[in-house]
Amino acid sequence: MVESLITMSIAGFLTGFIFSMPIAGPISIMITSNALKGRLRYCNLFNLGASFGDFIYVFIAVYGLTKLYIFYKPIIPYIFSFGSLLLFFLGYKIFKTKFDIEHLEDKIHLSDKIKKRERGAFYTGFMINFLNPTLFIGWLTSSLLVISFIAALGFHTGGLAIKVDQNAKEISNIEGKKIESNHDSVIKKLDNFQLLKIKERKVDQTVFPASFHLAISICYALFIALGSIVWFYLLTFLIVRYRQRINIKIISSFVKSLGVFLCFIGAYFGYQAIKMFINLKN
Repeated sequence: MVESLITMSIAGFLTGFIFSMPIAGPISIMITSNALKGRLRYCNLFNLGASFGDFIYVFIAVYGLTKLYIFYKPIIPYIFSFGSLLLFFLGYKIFKTKFDIEHLEDKIHLSDKIKKRERGAFYTGFMINFLNPTLFIGWLTSSLLVISFIAALGFHTGGLAIKVDQNAKEISNIEGKKIESNHDSVIKKLDNFQLLKIKERKVDQTVFPASFHLAISICYALFIALGSIVWFYLLTFLIVRYRQRINIKIISSFVKSLGVFLCFIGAYFGYQAIKMFINLKN
């Protein structure tokens, strides 16, 4: 049991750290744009909120609460609509940002308005992730790939490899299509490394206490969130520390482009919502 907890903790941390690296997502854009303003505390609180959203989705995906998806699916178009408006608003605010690097530190320490905004940073980060239903499927498929790979290497996953595969099949039945990174395709890829199949390395789940699956699911989800927190903390720290070495015009242009890109993501969310509403009518 201890071996499984340690294995999944390390795997979760590395997964959260590595999968958070792409700079194209709304979380990365928000953290980068605010870090360029020197708002270290805001970014860290925002980071915690977003990671909390990741924790919830990962836990649901690996623990097997996929039956909730049946109740969650009908309101996804409305979630996408609200998420689209939120991203448009944030993108517009970022685009309208004006920089004054020389007096930035004074403003950060003296402005009550900025302090009030920082209080809402956690909730903003959480809402951006929570209003992105694709995260659930994304974490389910990525967890399936990661956990299957670990199990095929011969490490004990505490039954998570089997459980996540079952969850993926449940969602496939609900959606009426296969999850892209399914168990069989993962095994075929791993066969190139001459690794043993997961079915030959299944751990007898009866040897574990009834609460063990809950504990290891929380552990895996928690360490994914921690990995994400560490990556974004490092990103924020580096940007805040070295932002003054970058030309103010370059910073301004870059942040405005991030704002525009965030609006495009919002437009994509809106497009998906419209498609879903049309399908509901048909």
